[in-house]
Amino acid sequence: HPDCLRHDTGPGHPERPARLQALLDLFDEPAFKHLPRHEAREATRAQILRAHDPRYIDALEDAIPDGPPVLIDGDTVLSRDSFRAALLAAGAACQAVDDIMSGKTRRAFCAVRPPGHHAGSANAEGFCLFNNVMIGALHSWSAHGAARVAILDFDVHHGNGTEAMTRLHEGIFYASTHEWPLYPGTGDPARNIPGRIVNATLAAGDGSEAFRNAWSKNILPALDDYK
Repeated sequence: HPDCLRHDTGPGHPERPARLQALLDLFDEPAFKHLPRHEAREATRAQILRAHDPRYIDALEDAIPDGPPVLIDGDTVLSRDSFRAALLAAGAACQAVDDIMSGKTRRAFCAVRPPGHHAGSANAEGFCLFNNVMIGALHSWSAHGAARVAILDFDVHHGNGTEAMTRLHEGIFYASTHEWPLYPGTGDPARNIPGRIVNATLAAGDGSEAFRNAWSKNILPALDDYK
Protein backbone atom coordinates (compact mmCIF):
# COMPACT_ATOMS: atom_id res chain seq x y z
CA HIS A 1 0.00 0.00 0.00
CA PRO A 2 1.41 3.45 -0.87
CA ASP A 3 0.71 4.63 2.68
CA CYS A 4 3.54 2.37 3.89
CA LEU A 5 5.76 5.06 2.34
CA ARG A 6 4.25 7.62 4.72
CA HIS A 7 5.92 6.09 7.77
CA ASP A 8 8.36 8.98 8.18
CA THR A 9 11.53 8.06 10.07
CA GLY A 10 13.29 11.37 9.44
CA PRO A 11 16.42 12.35 7.51
CA GLY A 12 19.33 9.92 7.59
CA HIS A 13 17.43 7.05 9.17
CA PRO A 14 18.42 3.68 7.63
CA GLU A 15 14.82 2.38 7.55
CA ARG A 16 13.52 5.04 5.20
CA PRO A 17 10.82 5.19 2.51
CA ALA A 18 13.43 4.83 -0.24
CA ARG A 19 13.93 1.17 0.75
CA LEU A 20 10.35 0.34 -0.19
CA GLN A 21 10.30 2.69 -3.17
CA ALA A 22 13.26 0.81 -4.64
CA LEU A 23 11.18 -2.38 -4.62
CA LEU A 24 8.14 -0.69 -6.10
CA ASP A 25 10.29 0.72 -8.90
CA LEU A 26 11.74 -2.73 -9.54
CA PHE A 27 8.26 -4.25 -9.87
CA ASP A 28 7.61 -1.92 -12.82
CA GLU A 29 10.51 -3.39 -14.80
CA PRO A 30 9.66 -5.89 -17.58
CA ALA A 31 10.86 -8.96 -15.64
CA PHE A 32 8.31 -8.36 -12.87
CA LYS A 33 5.57 -6.36 -14.54
CA HIS A 34 3.47 -9.48 -15.16
CA LEU A 35 3.11 -10.25 -11.45
CA PRO A 36 -0.35 -9.51 -10.05
CA ARG A 37 -0.39 -6.86 -7.32
CA HIS A 38 -2.94 -6.39 -4.57
CA GLU A 39 -3.27 -3.39 -2.31
CA ALA A 40 -3.05 -4.31 1.36
CA ARG A 41 -5.87 -3.79 3.83
CA GLU A 42 -5.30 -2.73 7.42
CA ALA A 43 -5.01 -5.54 9.94
CA THR A 44 -7.92 -5.72 12.35
CA ARG A 45 -7.40 -5.25 16.05
CA ALA A 46 -8.37 -8.90 16.55
CA GLN A 47 -5.58 -10.00 14.20
CA ILE A 48 -2.98 -7.88 16.00
CA LEU A 49 -4.17 -9.01 19.44
CA ARG A 50 -3.16 -12.58 18.63
CA ALA A 51 0.47 -11.46 18.86
CA HIS A 52 0.47 -8.24 20.91
CA ASP A 53 -0.65 -7.08 24.35
CA PRO A 54 -3.69 -4.75 24.10
CA ARG A 55 -2.01 -2.22 26.41
CA TYR A 56 0.93 -2.03 24.02
CA ILE A 57 -1.32 -1.48 21.00
CA ASP A 58 -3.14 1.34 22.79
CA ALA A 59 0.11 2.92 24.04
CA LEU A 60 1.59 2.82 20.54
CA GLU A 61 -1.44 4.52 19.03
CA ASP A 62 -1.48 7.11 21.81
CA ALA A 63 2.18 7.91 21.17
CA ILE A 64 1.60 8.94 17.54
CA PRO A 65 2.75 12.57 17.28
CA ASP A 66 0.80 15.43 15.75
CA GLY A 67 4.04 17.13 14.73
CA PRO A 68 7.49 15.91 13.67
CA PRO A 69 8.58 12.27 14.06
CA VAL A 70 9.60 11.15 17.55
CA LEU A 71 11.96 8.44 18.79
CA ILE A 72 10.35 5.85 21.05
CA ASP A 73 13.62 4.02 21.65
CA GLY A 74 17.19 4.39 20.45
CA ASP A 75 16.35 3.83 16.79
CA THR A 76 12.58 3.28 16.39
CA VAL A 77 10.58 6.24 15.13
CA LEU A 78 6.91 7.16 15.14
CA SER A 79 5.42 9.74 12.80
CA ARG A 80 1.89 10.94 12.16
CA ASP A 81 1.20 8.11 9.68
CA SER A 82 3.21 5.34 11.33
CA PHE A 83 0.30 3.58 13.04
CA ARG A 84 -1.66 3.26 9.79
CA ALA A 85 1.47 2.06 7.97
CA ALA A 86 1.99 -0.56 10.69
CA LEU A 87 -1.62 -1.73 10.37
CA LEU A 88 -1.16 -2.05 6.61
CA ALA A 89 2.12 -3.98 6.96
CA ALA A 90 0.51 -6.47 9.35
CA GLY A 91 -2.63 -6.56 7.22
CA ALA A 92 -0.62 -7.45 4.13
CA ALA A 93 0.74 -10.51 5.93
CA CYS A 94 -2.76 -11.64 6.89
CA GLN A 95 -4.07 -10.97 3.38
CA ALA A 96 -1.20 -13.02 1.91
CA VAL A 97 -2.09 -15.90 4.23
CA ASP A 98 -5.73 -15.68 3.16
CA ASP A 99 -4.85 -15.74 -0.54
CA ILE A 100 -2.52 -18.71 -0.14
CA MET A 101 -4.74 -20.78 2.14
CA SER A 102 -7.76 -20.19 -0.10
CA GLY A 103 -5.83 -21.35 -3.16
CA LYS A 104 -5.88 -17.94 -4.85
CA THR A 105 -2.09 -18.11 -5.16
CA ARG A 106 0.72 -20.45 -4.13
CA ARG A 107 3.02 -17.75 -2.81
CA ALA A 108 3.02 -14.07 -1.95
CA PHE A 109 5.57 -11.36 -1.30
CA CYS A 110 4.63 -8.49 1.01
CA ALA A 111 6.34 -5.22 0.09
CA VAL A 112 5.74 -3.29 3.30
CA ARG A 113 7.21 -1.13 6.02
CA PRO A 114 7.66 -0.75 8.93
CA PRO A 115 9.38 -4.12 9.38
CA GLY A 116 8.53 -6.49 12.21
CA HIS A 117 10.88 -9.19 13.47
CA HIS A 118 12.33 -7.27 16.43
CA ALA A 119 8.92 -6.27 17.83
CA GLY A 120 7.94 -8.17 20.97
CA SER A 121 4.47 -8.86 22.29
CA ALA A 122 4.57 -5.67 24.36
CA ASN A 123 7.32 -3.53 22.87
CA ALA A 124 8.63 -1.85 19.75
CA GLU A 125 12.30 -2.36 18.91
CA GLY A 126 14.80 -2.08 16.09
CA PHE A 127 12.61 -0.09 13.63
CA CYS A 128 9.72 -2.54 14.23
CA LEU A 129 6.25 -1.72 15.59
CA PHE A 130 4.13 -4.85 15.04
CA ASN A 131 5.55 -8.31 14.40
CA ASN A 132 4.05 -8.72 10.94
CA VAL A 133 5.18 -12.27 10.26
CA MET A 134 3.96 -13.58 13.62
CA ILE A 135 0.62 -11.85 13.15
CA GLY A 136 0.36 -13.62 9.79
CA ALA A 137 1.39 -16.96 11.28
CA LEU A 138 -1.17 -16.77 14.07
CA HIS A 139 -3.82 -15.64 11.58
CA SER A 140 -3.18 -18.84 9.61
CA TRP A 141 -4.01 -20.79 12.77
CA SER A 142 -7.10 -18.88 13.75
CA ALA A 143 -8.66 -18.21 10.35
CA HIS A 144 -7.55 -21.31 8.44
CA GLY A 145 -6.74 -24.02 10.98
CA ALA A 146 -3.09 -24.34 10.00
CA ALA A 147 -1.57 -26.68 12.57
CA ARG A 148 2.08 -26.20 11.68
CA VAL A 149 3.73 -23.00 10.46
CA ALA A 150 7.39 -22.35 9.65
CA ILE A 151 9.07 -18.95 9.75
CA LEU A 152 12.47 -18.66 8.03
CA ASP A 153 14.41 -15.47 8.77
CA PHE A 154 17.53 -14.51 6.80
CA ASP A 155 18.10 -10.92 7.91
CA VAL A 156 21.60 -9.95 9.07
CA HIS A 157 20.05 -9.36 12.51
CA HIS A 158 18.39 -12.06 14.58
CA GLY A 159 14.60 -11.78 14.83
CA ASN A 160 14.47 -11.70 18.60
CA GLY A 161 10.82 -10.69 18.82
CA THR A 162 9.71 -13.45 16.47
CA GLU A 163 11.74 -16.11 18.29
CA ALA A 164 10.42 -15.01 21.68
CA MET A 165 6.84 -15.35 20.44
CA THR A 166 7.60 -18.69 18.78
CA ARG A 167 8.67 -20.07 22.16
CA LEU A 168 5.07 -19.53 23.34
CA HIS A 169 3.48 -21.45 20.45
CA GLU A 170 4.25 -25.14 19.97
CA GLY A 171 2.89 -25.20 16.42
CA ILE A 172 5.41 -22.72 15.02
CA PHE A 173 8.92 -23.45 13.75
CA TYR A 174 11.45 -20.61 13.66
CA ALA A 175 14.84 -20.65 11.97
CA SER A 176 17.31 -17.85 11.42
CA THR A 177 20.69 -17.14 9.91
CA HIS A 178 22.25 -13.95 11.23
CA GLU A 179 25.59 -12.35 11.91
CA TRP A 180 27.03 -13.16 15.34
CA PRO A 181 27.91 -11.26 17.45
CA LEU A 182 25.69 -8.37 16.41
CA TYR A 183 22.59 -6.48 17.49
CA PRO A 184 20.30 -7.46 19.20
CA GLY A 185 22.61 -9.98 20.88
CA THR A 186 20.14 -12.87 20.70
CA GLY A 187 20.04 -15.96 18.49
CA ASP A 188 22.69 -18.02 20.26
CA PRO A 189 22.49 -21.60 18.89
CA ALA A 190 23.02 -22.83 22.46
CA ARG A 191 19.42 -21.78 23.13
CA ASN A 192 17.95 -23.68 20.16
CA ILE A 193 14.98 -25.95 20.76
CA PRO A 194 15.67 -29.15 18.79
CA GLY A 195 13.19 -29.52 15.97
CA ARG A 196 11.50 -26.18 16.54
CA ILE A 197 13.93 -23.26 16.95
CA VAL A 198 17.10 -23.37 14.88
CA ASN A 199 19.59 -20.50 14.91
CA ALA A 200 22.62 -20.78 12.63
CA THR A 201 25.15 -18.00 13.09
CA LEU A 202 27.46 -16.42 10.54
CA ALA A 203 30.60 -14.35 11.09
CA ALA A 204 31.03 -10.88 9.67
CA GLY A 205 32.18 -11.20 6.05
CA ASP A 206 31.03 -14.79 5.58
CA GLY A 207 30.11 -15.34 1.96
CA SER A 208 27.68 -17.43 -0.03
CA GLU A 209 29.24 -20.81 0.78
CA ALA A 210 28.93 -20.31 4.54
CA PHE A 211 25.37 -19.02 4.10
CA ARG A 212 24.37 -21.99 1.94
CA ASN A 213 25.98 -24.46 4.34
CA ALA A 214 24.08 -22.99 7.28
CA TRP A 215 20.83 -23.62 5.44
CA SER A 216 21.60 -26.94 3.79
CA LYS A 217 23.22 -28.56 6.84
CA ASN A 218 21.26 -27.06 9.72
CA ILE A 219 18.00 -25.34 8.86
CA LEU A 220 16.55 -27.23 5.89
CA PRO A 221 16.98 -30.71 7.43
CA ALA A 222 15.21 -29.47 10.59
CA LEU A 223 12.46 -27.96 8.46
CA ASP A 224 12.02 -31.25 6.57
CA ASP A 225 11.75 -33.11 9.88
CA TYR A 226 9.16 -30.61 11.09
CA LYS A 227 7.07 -31.31 7.96
